[in-house]
Amino acid sequence: MSTPMLKQYSEIKSQYPDVVLFYRMGDFYELFYDDAKTASDVLGLTLTKRNNGANGDVPLAGFPHHQLENYLSKMTRAGYRVAVCDQLEDPKQAKGIVKRGVTEVVSAGTTFSGSQLDDQKNNYLAAVTWQEETCGLAYADITAQEFFTGILPQSELVARLAALEPAELIVELENEELAKELLELIPSCSLTPLPKWQFAADGADRTLRTHLNVANLKGYGLSDMLPAMQSAGALLNYLRSQQKDAQALLPDLRVFTTGRELILDSSTRRNLELVESPSGRRDATLLFAMDRTRTAAGGRLLRRWLLAPLTDLTDINLRLSTVETLVSDPQTVGILTEQLRETSDLQRVLSRLTTRRASPRDAVAIRSTLEKLPLIQKTLAKHTGSPLDRLSVELTELKEISGLIASIIVDDPPAIIGEGRAIRAGYSEELDDLRTIGTRARTWMQEHQNHERGRTGIPSLKIGYNRVFGYYIEITNAHKDRVPADYIRKQTLTGSERYVTPDLKVWEEKILHAEEKLERLEEEIWESLRTELLSRGPELTKIARAIAELDIFVSLATLAREQRYVRPIVNDGTKLAVKQGRHPVVERLVSQATGFIANDLELDTATNQIMILTGPNMSGKSTYLRQAALIVLMAQMGSFVPADFAEIGIVDRIFTRIGAGDNLAGGESTFLVEMSEVANILRSATPRSLMILDEVGRGTSTYDGLSLAWAITEYLHDHSEVAGKTLFATHYHELNKMATLFPRIFNARVDVEEWGDRIVFLHRISSGETDRSYGIEVARLAGLPQSVVARARELLPGWEESVKPQAEIPPQKPTKLQLTLFESDTQRVVDALQNLNLDDLTPRTALDKLYEIKGLVNGSRSAKSAKKS
Repeated sequence: MSTPMLKQYSEIKSQYPDVVLFYRMGDFYELFYDDAKTASDVLGLTLTKRNNGANGDVPLAGFPHHQLENYLSKMTRAGYRVAVCDQLEDPKQAKGIVKRGVTEVVSAGTTFSGSQLDDQKNNYLAAVTWQEETCGLAYADITAQEFFTGILPQSELVARLAALEPAELIVELENEELAKELLELIPSCSLTPLPKWQFAADGADRTLRTHLNVANLKGYGLSDMLPAMQSAGALLNYLRSQQKDAQALLPDLRVFTTGRELILDSSTRRNLELVESPSGRRDATLLFAMDRTRTAAGGRLLRRWLLAPLTDLTDINLRLSTVETLVSDPQTVGILTEQLRETSDLQRVLSRLTTRRASPRDAVAIRSTLEKLPLIQKTLAKHTGSPLDRLSVELTELKEISGLIASIIVDDPPAIIGEGRAIRAGYSEELDDLRTIGTRARTWMQEHQNHERGRTGIPSLKIGYNRVFGYYIEITNAHKDRVPADYIRKQTLTGSERYVTPDLKVWEEKILHAEEKLERLEEEIWESLRTELLSRGPELTKIARAIAELDIFVSLATLAREQRYVRPIVNDGTKLAVKQGRHPVVERLVSQATGFIANDLELDTATNQIMILTGPNMSGKSTYLRQAALIVLMAQMGSFVPADFAEIGIVDRIFTRIGAGDNLAGGESTFLVEMSEVANILRSATPRSLMILDEVGRGTSTYDGLSLAWAITEYLHDHSEVAGKTLFATHYHELNKMATLFPRIFNARVDVEEWGDRIVFLHRISSGETDRSYGIEVARLAGLPQSVVARARELLPGWEESVKPQAEIPPQKPTKLQLTLFESDTQRVVDALQNLNLDDLTPRTALDKLYEIKGLVNGSRSAKSAKKS
């Protein structure tokens, strides 16, 4: 037979079988059975045992209650969901076992833990439904009261998720394996599979209508967006199972549309080092280089803008015009910067109010922010008639709310309610009376202490208080012989005794009764204020969003003036023209003595579509390529750009194939990863795409790599459906010949100055080609032993002579998509390639086919060798 406590635990745990249960026991949270073992492993808690009556001992682990937030954060970061079971009544007043119940369930996407949340980043919970060629995606940040849903092509899902960086992803149980592959690209995201019925259309429709309090979903445009509705419904159901205040946390739903954002897949985000760098250096990211925001919400919104640039020309130019207005008025920018610095994060304050986690200090934060709005409006009034008008209108002070808070909450309240010090004097007569009792009691205590010292002749006599024994008179052992007869012994300590008197008990009763009533009344007043503030939630949310947006525009204007950025011309043309462009991150990191070498760029889908860029390692090719992509991205997010001039035809997607890396855990070699990424580019690019290709083909043998590099470039040139602007950096100097064979391909090089066997990198891009890689000189600069460098110089002429290709470049056959640079070994290889259906290939089968084709080639060569012999 289990003990009553463990019986209660088991009943509660049975309602939450798939989560870790934190069970409140006095001043501790305790875990039992498998949960205890899990907590011991994840949290490093000591695993002990608790007696369970006739059933023997059970595993036990625990921690002090004040460590709850810390351990919740650790568990959810490790991918676990946690149910918090609290005591629902005062143990002193409980009859039998204390009543307990789960007050919240916390997961990575539903946490409010301050130690887990990043002020500069949204904490998204997302849900995905797959349907044929499309999928429904819903995502929400309950800490910012944001809720979106929509439909997008499956080919764009990874890029969208990469931009959102969700903390948790909900999927149908049957799609769990598919989702796991997806999350390899978003390693910090935890996966939550749910039964298929949670995504049912009927249930989703009913859930959303109830949540939004509407008769139907036509007003949201969801009637014909079944996957979007299913994902949103599943997300809401999941949230409601964890948070009782789901409706208040997500009061509205917005539907996103595709085609309005520039697509950046996870590879591109990583290669361009937008928000993270491989080295882990924050100052090496574009976000760090651009961020001049002064508010947490502004920082979060800037990150979203950076990861999801626009493709709508009107919206882009509206943002650019807003920035331009502020760039022209540095005085206004300076004033707004200081005013914004004094505002609070209203989005997260509102979420804390909703979940009863807010403190009186949060109310003061709302008041302080609202009182700043007239000053901000006055500053913006200087630019009436500009794009800033919209924000000024939305930043209207809610005077009745700020006034209400000022009348109720003191200017510097305590962190928690119920101590009797948060409510302003004069607001509640009853509260003031209770405080008066407390003041009188403290005066009486002091007077009584002085009186008793005089009566007993004990100068060290003192009156104290603790929660267990209440008020007492403490006398040291040295004066025990002077204790009056009317003193009643209460507690014996090592060096003293504690006593009570009838008068002291009377006043104790008055004080404790007054304190209890004061605490209850203060909590009632606070709850009334909390309810009133939440009733104005939509207006406060609109203000919060306007503050965040204004903060971004002020930040971008500050950045533009600091770094001498210019407004780009963004249009629907096909050009990418940049004069004296600079890399926004690298130019910050290079020393002032060295300086950054600016360069020009001109691409045009109709004329100069593909640049073949050659030059040695360390010369700046990769920086130049990334620089072009970042300038496009910055322009389309609404920022000025690091250049003297920039004209940018709208780009719908940026692709990057940069560097080489193995995915050994997934059974993918460097070369397979490289070819998989290139295959994705050739399948997904459009004439409006920008492609950055750095050293494609170097992961295999020289001639294989050269052949592939040529064929890929030729494909991008000749197939109009993918003929977007392309920058191709390479060490295959043979590719320079393509400029004479294809009208839209041109050559460029990175200039190098030579003095004998020494070289100086000029980091300057010029038109034309180069026939040297300067690899040996770079190796010398890297510190290779002089003997190795000398030997390499001896060997180089012989190798260069022996590997010169003898064959002419065969013309492309109209019916064939695949070319070779050199004479084909066998028609069977060509036939095998032609018979491949690339759309059906998985990475594994692609690798198998490569081995099969290699076998054909090797067999043919063996036969030829035998014939010659």
